[in-house]
Amino acid sequence: MTAFWHWFVIVITVASMLGCLWLLFANARRAPGEAEDTGHVWDDDLRERNNPLPRWWLNLFVITVVFAAGYLALYPGLGNYAGMLNWTQRAQAQAALDGINARRAVLYARFQGRDFVSLAQDPAALSLGRETFLRNCAGCHGADARGAVGFPNLTDDDWLYGGRPEDIVASVTHGRRGAMPMFNGALPAEAVKALADFVPRWSDPRLDAGARAAGLRQFAITCAACHGPDGRGNPALGAPNLTDNIWLYGGSTAQVRETILFGRNGNMPAHAGLLSADDVRLAAAYVYGLSRPAP
Repeated sequence: MTAFWHWFVIVITVASMLGCLWLLFANARRAPGEAEDTGHVWDDDLRERNNPLPRWWLNLFVITVVFAAGYLALYPGLGNYAGMLNWTQRAQAQAALDGINARRAVLYARFQGRDFVSLAQDPAALSLGRETFLRNCAGCHGADARGAVGFPNLTDDDWLYGGRPEDIVASVTHGRRGAMPMFNGALPAEAVKALADFVPRWSDPRLDAGARAAGLRQFAITCAACHGPDGRGNPALGAPNLTDNIWLYGGSTAQVRETILFGRNGNMPAHAGLLSADDVRLAAAYVYGLSRPAP
């Protein structure tokens, strides 16, 4: 704040407070018998008069002005004046944050250096990890972590980017960006049909041999680079396994056809700037334990 605005705020504030005091005392000088008739009359004989404020009411107004003067002397409010206590919102917030971090350090100290298997079996660690999950992950994956269309189920043992503890930590910390390219216009209708008829029924022994052969030929040309020649996916790319019955966007013929034609885009946001390393480890341990029943 410049010097001009500093003094501008001070002058306006002090003048307003002094004006309030003058107004209060100026209107309190008249005795009750000298009250003026305002000229307002109701019901023929009910007249409004300009009586001064009762003394107790006047004193309350004066106390508010005195309180404001004391407050402005102790705390910032007059331009650049910092107040006698040198209080700032930033310092108060930082003190509160330091207290929270100190309590968190004590709380998380017992989990330092422990492996994920033991954390996934520790009720206290799982409780903290679940709290972090509910605050940050349940909006997409659901409170029960079973996911929804486009959001993976975290309670099974099917993982797009790998289910090892370090893989889960990497997903939570850095996020994931999955993309299935669209082939609308790039593939002829018969190629799309061959894939849509075959891929959803990859492991179905009842699938017609001709449809299987046509689907495998087109799959080797169009899809094997990402999903692998055996269709079991590639965790390095986040390409899903197409031979099981677990589908992120639906596994019907119509849904698979839609995926082939228009592609899919998934985004798991990074939480490195939102969660501490301890929060990430405990959340990852909680997720790791969801698909591994306790012994």
